Amino acid sequence: MPFSVHIRRLCPQATLQPSEQQGPLGTLGPVWEPSGDKAPITPTGGLKVCGVFRSEEQKQTQVVFMFELRMSLQSLMVALVMVMVFLSPCPGMSAPQGEPDDEAFDVENYDLNSEDWENLDVNIYGDSYDYDDLDQEIEVGTIAPDTPSPASQSTAQHYEEEKTVPTLPPAPISLDFKGPGLFGPETGLGMPTCLLCVCIGGSVYCDDTGMDQIPPLPKDTTHFYGRFNKIRHVKNTDFLNLNKLQSIDLTGNQVSGMDEDVFRSLTQLQELLLADNNIQVLPELPVTMRRIDLRNNKLVNHGLHSEGFKEMSQLEFLYLSSNNLDYVPTPLPLSLRVLHLQDNNIQSLQEDTFCDRHDRNFIRRNLEDIRLDSNPLNINLFAQAYVCLPRLPVGSH
Repeated sequence: MPFSVHIRRLCPQATLQPSEQQGPLGTLGPVWEPSGDKAPITPTGGLKVCGVFRSEEQKQTQVVFMFELRMSLQSLMVALVMVMVFLSPCPGMSAPQGEPDDEAFDVENYDLNSEDWENLDVNIYGDSYDYDDLDQEIEVGTIAPDTPSPASQSTAQHYEEEKTVPTLPPAPISLDFKGPGLFGPETGLGMPTCLLCVCIGGSVYCDDTGMDQIPPLPKDTTHFYGRFNKIRHVKNTDFLNLNKLQSIDLTGNQVSGMDEDVFRSLTQLQELLLADNNIQVLPELPVTMRRIDLRNNKLVNHGLHSEGFKEMSQLEFLYLSSNNLDYVPTPLPLSLRVLHLQDNNIQSLQEDTFCDRHDRNFIRRNLEDIRLDSNPLNINLFAQAYVCLPRLPVGSH
């Protein structure tokens, strides 16, 4: 803060008079000095302002302060000048202003019919070009090719030997279950199985997807649903290595053929649902079956394995309705509870179809639901065939 301000604050009655002070760079300008009765000069050279003495050291401090203030103002002015210089357009970067010099061209007095045009020699402006050279034909193959040196030939031959890769025979096609990925194995349709289908736990749902073949299934699949598609054939590789598979549902497809051993390796299979297809021959099934549904197909008796159901000690439901069967496929396991054979071509029953002809006391207690209706069969004529049953079969009388 300027010293004069301090004086005004400390002693309002004092009068400030300007005086010149000399500094290192010349005159610093007016320095306000207090005067009057309230500011007598003391014998020691100090100035007393309202009882406060101002010594020579304080004066020097004021001089230094004023010098620093002046330097600050000068620096500020230099900075403003520099800013104005940088912001102003550079004359060297812009086009020169002014009107073109018309005297140098004198367009108004220019005479196009002067003799200078008649005596003008075109050849002085450059060498003339011989256009006859363009008629020369370029002969192809007249230049002998460069003969490579023996060293370069050996190097090229060695390089070709390094680049030559022996051709290997194609690997056999097999399903890779070692690295199925996050969404199951690849289907060959551009996406994994679990993106084409829905995978929840061990169940894979591929219903109504329009596929015409069974996709590769994850190794831990327990239930597969491929209903209402366009599958025509079931291959023996479709369920390869699926040791946990318990249920297969291909209802509503166009299956007309299956490989003989397609189900043989499925040791945990319990349900096979193949209704509404075009099946004529049923392949061998594992003995672990509990439910078999072959309704609305084209099965005939010689398309079933002889005694194919005998060893299925856990079979409970057997649906064979709406086929072309001529007789009941026997022998039937004792575990069977439901047998549907309606809408076939069965015309007769044997005494041992359901009972044991050698044991008159034999009773088939589990078989409670037998359907024989819509067959050319009168069940009243074959009473000995179902005397061992707890309930009479449903059929025509």
